[in-house]
Amino acid sequence: MVCAPRVRRGFFPLDEELQLLAGHFTPSVYEGMTRLGIWMPFARAVKEMKYFWRVSVTAPTVRRTTEAAGAAYVTTQTVEVEQLERVLPPPPPGPAKQLLSVDGAYVPLVHKEWAEVKTLALGNVGEPVVEDGERVVHTSDLSYFSRLAEAEEFERLALVEIHRRGTETAQLVCAVTDGAEWEQGFIDTLREDAVRIQDFSHAAEYVAAAGQAVLGEGTSQFHAWLEDTLHELKHGQPETVLQTLRTLQAEARTSGPGGKAAVEAIQKSLTYLEKRQEHMQYAHFQAQGYPIGSGSVESANKLVVEARLKGAGMHWARPHVDPMVALRNIACSDRWEEAWPQITRELRQQAAQRRAKQQQKHKTGCDALPALAQTLTVKDKTDSVPLAAETPATPTGLPTSPTSSPPVSKRPWRPAANHPWRHDPIGRARYQSAKPKSTKL
Repeated sequence: MVCAPRVRRGFFPLDEELQLLAGHFTPSVYEGMTRLGIWMPFARAVKEMKYFWRVSVTAPTVRRTTEAAGAAYVTTQTVEVEQLERVLPPPPPGPAKQLLSVDGAYVPLVHKEWAEVKTLALGNVGEPVVEDGERVVHTSDLSYFSRLAEAEEFERLALVEIHRRGTETAQLVCAVTDGAEWEQGFIDTLREDAVRIQDFSHAAEYVAAAGQAVLGEGTSQFHAWLEDTLHELKHGQPETVLQTLRTLQAEARTSGPGGKAAVEAIQKSLTYLEKRQEHMQYAHFQAQGYPIGSGSVESANKLVVEARLKGAGMHWARPHVDPMVALRNIACSDRWEEAWPQITRELRQQAAQRRAKQQQKHKTGCDALPALAQTLTVKDKTDSVPLAAETPATPTGLPTSPTSSPPVSKRPWRPAANHPWRHDPIGRARYQSAKPKSTKL
C-alpha cells in the first residue's frame, strides 16, 4: 500500500537557498520588527512598522517575533558556554587594564512578583585625565551581559562574555562593586586576583547617613561636615573617616535619650564601612589610574534593563525576561551586526528541526498503515460468518427476515413561519424554489 502524503504547510527549497526565515515576512522586515520590539513597547512598534515599512502587523506578532529572536540568542550563548566548559579553549588576549562591574535591578513580573536581573559590565580603562582639577578615569568599549538567574547560575552563564572580552588574560582587572556578597563571590570565581574597589558613591551614602543622624539633614553644619569628610575619604585615609564616625557616635551617646537612634544609625554605617575598609583606598586607586565608581553597571541597569522592562503597566512572564535582556545587551553594546547572523542561523536550525520532526512523524504513520490494513483484513476474514447462521429461526423453522425501517422520503426545505429568511429576498427566492410545482390538468 502506498501512503499519499498529506497536504500541509511546507518550506520551499528556494527559501533555504535565499536564507529566508520561517513566516510571512522578508528578512529586513523580520529584523526591523525585532529591533523595534527591543527599543519600545510592542504596541508602539506596530505604528512604527506601518510608518517605515508600510507593513501592518499586530502587537502580539511583534512580541512573538522579538521574543523568538531573543530566545534563539539565549540558546546560542548557552550552547557556547557548554562548549567552553567542555573544550576549554585558550582565551583571546585581553586589554592591559579592564573594568569589571556587576549589579542587579528588579523588574516586575506577572502576578505582582518582582525578580532581580543581574548585569555584568566590562570595559577598557583609559588613561587618567584632569577634569575640574581632579584626575578622572574614563572607560570605553563597554559591553553587557544580563540574566534573570541566581548568583551561581549567573556566574556560569556569564562565561560567554568573560571569554569573549579576554577577562582571563587581561593584565589587570579593576572590580568596582557596591560590596554585595554575591558580587564578591562572582569576582572570586571569575578573576580572584582582581583589584576590588568599593564604589565611592555607595561609601559616601553611608558616611552621609551617619552625619545626618547627629547634625540633621539639610543643615549648613551637616553640609560643611560632609564636604570635609568626603574629601578626606577620597584623597586621604579611610581610617581617618572611620575614626570621625566613631567620635560622632560617642557624642551621640552623651546627648541623652534622643541619641539612641543616632547611635544605631552610625553603627550601621560603621559596620558597612569597616568591613570594606581595604576596598576604600581611593587615594591609592586614583594614583594608579583605577576607576573608583560603578557608574558603568548602574547606568546599564537603567539603560539595558529598566528602560525597556520597567515601563508603566509592564508585567513580564519569567520565561520572556532573558530573551528581552539578551537582545538589549547586544543592542546597547552596539554588537547587533555581529549577533544578528547568529540569531538567524539558530532560527533556521530550529525551523529545520521542526520540519524534520513533522516528516518523521508522518513517515512513521505511513509505515504503520500496511500492517494495520493487513491486520484488519485478517480480522475481517476470521470474524465473518454466513448470515443464515446468525439469523435465528422462528418456531415454525422458517428464518425471519431482518427488520428494517422504510426509507423516509426527503421533503422540500421549508423555513419556520417566524424565520428571518421569509423576510429576506434571498430567503424568499429559495423558499419559492423549494415549493412543489403544481401541474394543471
